[in-house]
Amino acid sequence: MAAPASGAFTWRALPTWRRAGVNTAWCLLGCAIGDLGTILFFQLTGIPWPTLWIMALAMFNGILTSIILETLILMRQMRPWDALRTAAGMSLISMISMELAMNAVDYLLVGEARLTWWALPWMLLAGFLTPLPYNYWRLQALGKACH
Repeated sequence: MAAPASGAFTWRALPTWRRAGVNTAWCLLGCAIGDLGTILFFQLTGIPWPTLWIMALAMFNGILTSIILETLILMRQMRPWDALRTAAGMSLISMISMELAMNAVDYLLVGEARLTWWALPWMLLAGFLTPLPYNYWRLQALGKACH
């Protein structure tokens, strides 16, 4: 999706918001698999790591699984190496902000790296809403999608 023909940026392009929302949701799926999976692993095993270390590893794993998921999706359209390069070139700003938001909400609500049924929706909502305006801006102003 390219920038508007007039060259003027606007926050009112509904098709761009829809596309940014879909892209952000795919990113959230990939990030959540790695992030929440890591937190759940430490929660179930009881390995006594500091909360900050668990959250840092969860963020790394979230970004990694997002890239893997995107590579698998793109491999339906291109060669595996090209799919991996494209997936690795996605917006790290978007993924890092998503991961930070999810983990910050978890920490603020629960006080540690721990999954609870009542905090999970808030974590996912924060993870979706935080990078959404940036993803919209990239599409609208630069014509670049995070996916």
